[in-house]
Amino acid sequence: MAGQDRETATDAGPERTEDGHHMIIDGRRWRATDPSIPEGFRQELVDELMAARRAVKASEDDARRRVQDAKTALGERGVPWWEDRAGEAFDERIASVIRALTRKRSGSSICPSDVARTLGGESWRTLMPEVRRVAADLADRAEIVVTQKGEPVSIREARGPVRIIRGPGL
Repeated sequence: MAGQDRETATDAGPERTEDGHHMIIDGRRWRATDPSIPEGFRQELVDELMAARRAVKASEDDARRRVQDAKTALGERGVPWWEDRAGEAFDERIASVIRALTRKRSGSSICPSDVARTLGGESWRTLMPEVRRVAADLADRAEIVVTQKGEPVSIREARGPVRIIRGPGL
C-alpha cells in the first residue's frame, strides 16, 4: 500500500502554488507550462526544448536562442500565460511558437492554425489574424518562408490556406 501511495504522489508531479501558476522544486518557484496548450503541441515543444538543451551542451551556435523560444512558447518565460494575451509581449510568444514548431518539424511545414491552437486552445480561431501578422514580420526577416501550393507567397496577400517552413535566417 505504501508503494501505491508513493506512486500516486509521483504521478501528481511537483508541488504547485495555490493558483497553479508556479511549481515548487527544491524550494524554488518555477513558472509552470501553460495548461491550455493541447497535449500534442505541448509534447512537440518539450521535444524541441530537450533537443535545444542538448545543443547547448554541445555548444551549438543557436542553442540558447532555441531554448529561449521553446520555453517562451511553453509559457515558462516571457509574458505570463495567465495574463492578458495582447501587445508586443504576446507577439513574441507567437513568434516563439512559430520558430520552435518550424525547428521541430524542420523536414516539413506547419500551418498557422497549429500556432493558434497551441496558444488559444478552444478559442484558437480568434488568434489567426495575430498569427498571420507575426508570421508576416518573421517572413520579412527571412526567419520563415510562407508557401501556398508549394510556392513562396506573401502571407499579407495570400488568400486561403498557407504553410510555414524554416527560412534561411532561422
